[in-house]
Amino acid sequence: MKKIGILMFSFVFIASASFAQQRKTQQGHKNINKFRQLKEELPTPTSRRTASGAPGKDYTQQKVDYVMDIVLDDDKRRITGKETITYHNNSDDTLPYLWVQLDQNMRAADSKTPDINPNRMPRRVNKKIFKKVFDEKPFDGGFKITSVTNTDGSKLSYTINQTMMRINLPKPLASGEKFSFKISWWYNINNHRTQGGRSGYEHFSEDGNNNYVIAQFYPRLCVYDNVEGWQNDQFWGRSEFALEFGDFDVNITVPADHMLGATGVLLNEKEVLSKKEQQRLALARKTFDNPVIIRTQKEAIKLEKRRSKKTKTWKFRAKNVRDYAFATSRKFIWDAMAVDINGKTVMAYSLYSKEANPLYGDHSTRAVAQTLKTYSKYTFDYPYHKAISVDGQMGMEYPQICFNPGRPDLDNGGYSDNMKYRMIRVTVHEVGHNFFPMIVNSDERQWTWMDEGLNSYMEILAELDYDKNFPIRRGLPKNIVGYMSGDQSRLAPIMSKGDNVYSFGNNAYGKPATALWILRETIMGKELFDHAFKTYAQRWKFKHPTPADFFRTMEDASAMDLDWFWRGWFYTTDVTDIGIKKVKKFYATDGANNTVEFVEDTGKNSKTKKASNKFFYEITYDKPGGLVMPIIVEFTYKDGTKSRKTYPAQIWRLNDKQVTKAIHSDKEIVSIVVDPDLETADVDVTNNSWPKKQDNKFNKFKKKIKG
Repeated sequence: MKKIGILMFSFVFIASASFAQQRKTQQGHKNINKFRQLKEELPTPTSRRTASGAPGKDYTQQKVDYVMDIVLDDDKRRITGKETITYHNNSDDTLPYLWVQLDQNMRAADSKTPDINPNRMPRRVNKKIFKKVFDEKPFDGGFKITSVTNTDGSKLSYTINQTMMRINLPKPLASGEKFSFKISWWYNINNHRTQGGRSGYEHFSEDGNNNYVIAQFYPRLCVYDNVEGWQNDQFWGRSEFALEFGDFDVNITVPADHMLGATGVLLNEKEVLSKKEQQRLALARKTFDNPVIIRTQKEAIKLEKRRSKKTKTWKFRAKNVRDYAFATSRKFIWDAMAVDINGKTVMAYSLYSKEANPLYGDHSTRAVAQTLKTYSKYTFDYPYHKAISVDGQMGMEYPQICFNPGRPDLDNGGYSDNMKYRMIRVTVHEVGHNFFPMIVNSDERQWTWMDEGLNSYMEILAELDYDKNFPIRRGLPKNIVGYMSGDQSRLAPIMSKGDNVYSFGNNAYGKPATALWILRETIMGKELFDHAFKTYAQRWKFKHPTPADFFRTMEDASAMDLDWFWRGWFYTTDVTDIGIKKVKKFYATDGANNTVEFVEDTGKNSKTKKASNKFFYEITYDKPGGLVMPIIVEFTYKDGTKSRKTYPAQIWRLNDKQVTKAIHSDKEIVSIVVDPDLETADVDVTNNSWPKKQDNKFNKFKKKIKG
């Protein structure tokens, strides 16, 4: 018996060993769970930028002040300027040099900007375009630097690298010190209507006049911070700007018959405005319901026909702004109205030519006013004294002033609803940029979505406040589906530099705005989201936030772990696609030993005695898309009533492919729909229904024709 026992043991041991040898060792893997923390992607918190997302006790920020004298030559269409720049080194670092942005150099004769984009030889082209592209001498619009000196007039060493200029300091600038120097320059102004650009002039051949919308017209300091050091990205024309706050004293000389608007407080109102204009402006400062005309269309038309050879200098002072811009023309009509921002009066202005009337007269200033009210409600009270909308026929923003499109598009001088809404939409968006990034001062060159995306989200709220039936173009989940479901080889995560993406508008504007809309409406709820968003805006106004500061603040102020959301929406190109894989019906029947058994209802056993009149279901949801999102379910019952259930996104934490939920109901369910209101940007709704909707050939044909 002992021998048999030993043999038996040996056999079992040998068999087990043989099995172990045949079994393959499985390889381990990193944490790929969609709900893992975002710590790998976010920078380590410091005493400058805290783990809560707030600026820390050691946060520092540079300051740059400008004193400028600018002359606009209307005949030569040229800007000539000189400036004294004072740089305050508030950082802990000693700086051996300063970097200055020369944005106009992207239009220099030797600019590399045209060389970075591939192109092909056209097979056919309009003769006018052919002459412009192949015969005309290239436009030379770059800065012509005539001098760079110390304040005593002695030469200061500098080096130009395309759109950047390094100021070689006589000695390193220590922490807490400041340095002043002077630059003189001139450049030819581009025609932004024919040559493009974010500023320039528009020529009116019928009366020979020009409207000027002028920006990036002066050499200006780059940002130096404790995240990137010097902002050292060249300006290629698309991704915008990173700038420091400072104080500006600016004198702008233009033809005497021009009307001019600019960043800052007008210091010499009595010298540049007529007595009538001063009186009208005084009235506007007390008028909160309708715009008051300061310079009328009739007065502007008279000036169009004259050509004053005299000049006039407008003097402005702007405190704590990050940039400067102005607009000027003898064609400009000017209207204004007062806006009450929590007891403080802010002025809303519009400057526009007769070609933009009556559209601008009807809506521009009112849209400015509504934007200031709505944005102040959800962020912080607008801190400046005015905001200007200019008939600039583009969409571009600067502190206290922006250039917008929109002119009557009907033969009788009227305008369609499409034109009206387009003009209001862009005006709201560009005025809204006063908040993001002119005050909440993110780095647009690197993280375009931090101003365009956040602003596009806020734009929706202001548009709906202006008109509850406003046709929203960007930001609603259904509007981003086409982009997100497109060719993955031409998609980039939101966390991409704007210069490097295919679909700039969708990537920087539409998708991040949609993400915030879904956070507010579906995931967080209005109360939590609004508090967290306002906390972010108030923490970082007049400072330089990063993406991590935004992500952390939104979580800190809401007590919600949103790492899964930021990772999916901002760091990947995954899509939402949640469907119903299968539904099983069950009924309860008496089992043995005082138990209740659940039996699948196949329809053939419906006469079985049941232990309960309730209805039982087992629903399996699958997720072909990569994004984890809440499952929003609408149940329709046999009696025609409906109910809804929302499962949080965390339902996917243990199985990223499919989940099963058992439910019971007093009423029989006849249909189930996932995401009934299209609030999660689901890219394929054909799997969202049970029973699955059958799409017949005729309906498919109609969709094809409609498409």
